[in-house]
Amino acid sequence: MTTAPPPRRPPFLGLLSWRERRAVTEALRTETIGGLVLLTAAVVALIWANSPWNGVYEDIRDLHLGIPPLGLDLSLGHWAADGLLAVFFLVAGIELKRELVVGELRTPATAALPVIAAFCGMAVPAGVYAVTAWAGGGNPDGWAVPMATDIAFALAVLAVVSTHLPAALRAFLLTLAVVDDLGGILVIALFFTSDINPLALGGALTGLVFFHLLQRFRVRGWWWYVPLGITIWTLTYHGGIHATVAGVAMGLLLRSTPDKDEEQSPGGRVAHLLHPFSAGIAVPLFALFAAGVSVSGPALTEVFTRPEPLGVALGLVVGKILGVFVGTYLAARFTRARLNPDLAWSDVLGLSVLAGIGFTVALLIGELAFPGAAVGEQVKAAVLVASLTAAALAAVLLRRRNAVYRRLCQEETVDADGDGIPDIYQSAPGTGGPRHEVLSPADKP
Repeated sequence: MTTAPPPRRPPFLGLLSWRERRAVTEALRTETIGGLVLLTAAVVALIWANSPWNGVYEDIRDLHLGIPPLGLDLSLGHWAADGLLAVFFLVAGIELKRELVVGELRTPATAALPVIAAFCGMAVPAGVYAVTAWAGGGNPDGWAVPMATDIAFALAVLAVVSTHLPAALRAFLLTLAVVDDLGGILVIALFFTSDINPLALGGALTGLVFFHLLQRFRVRGWWWYVPLGITIWTLTYHGGIHATVAGVAMGLLLRSTPDKDEEQSPGGRVAHLLHPFSAGIAVPLFALFAAGVSVSGPALTEVFTRPEPLGVALGLVVGKILGVFVGTYLAARFTRARLNPDLAWSDVLGLSVLAGIGFTVALLIGELAFPGAAVGEQVKAAVLVASLTAAALAAVLLRRRNAVYRRLCQEETVDADGDGIPDIYQSAPGTGGPRHEVLSPADKP
């Protein structure tokens, strides 16, 4: 008796499932538009901060607005970093939950490569910074600055250079960024905390438990969740942990799979509502207040002569490339994953360079690592210089393969019968057999 051979695993960076592709496409569309707004906000901040009206910029950034009943008195820049970015991390938490439950991270086989790549892409840049700071006698506190990839900035670069990156490559980049965001928020929670207030933290945890129970018992209505979310955020802030942690915690607690009577899960509904606000308003406003640094000749010189900013720049441009590419390559070899025959390892190298664009989370961690210090401004400048350098290198590498990407994108989008499902997901003409996969009723539009 002969036994059937085990089913072949889908190739690494192969065709996404139709359901996953639709989810990724919707997320990336919003991130791309938001990324272009983010770039605009960063440019405006740089021009404004280096203009004769830089005093006005600083006055607006440092203007305080308080909410006495909540015990809050923060500057506009602080509100953007603690408040608006909590929305960004809420959406990131929802996306991470979706990836863990129904996305690329739901099984060890599909999660291994992006998780290993993301872990190496965080560990190696941190190590590069640590070695650079140690060799130059600098402050080691900025080791976490070059860890995270900014997906919005990266997608904006792809939009500007007009690359036709296939869906699988974009999904891999998105998954890397999602895991990076989780790593960034864990670093913030564990290493960048002020004086802990146990009573306030206990209240925040109680609020999160109540939030979970509301989800578990299918309680609906924004009037439950909005006041509760504000309360959790406020207690987290007063508890001494960066308030953005509250955002990702609530995102992870939202259900990501719909019930039979639901067209969309609670997490999906919240992400659909908040993603445009997060990408188009919250993150660009944070960039407007965080990216306003001096770009004069002496300031740029310090990026390459001071150990802290140099460590950040090398971590993003060199460490990120080595970490993501080598981590992915070794993980593929160790797991015997087959690379999509239509792609090459040079495509993974291009993505690795693109992952060196670290903006939003890098600027946030830079502010936490070097609060109110001159070196903090140098670190911000290093993030900008390194991100622009990585963007330029990635554009050159990816444009070289754009003809291949354009062909693959065309194959993935052909819909000859006009039924709303690309032909590549249906039966091959004249064979009656599945070309790539059989669509379930839930996958059909």
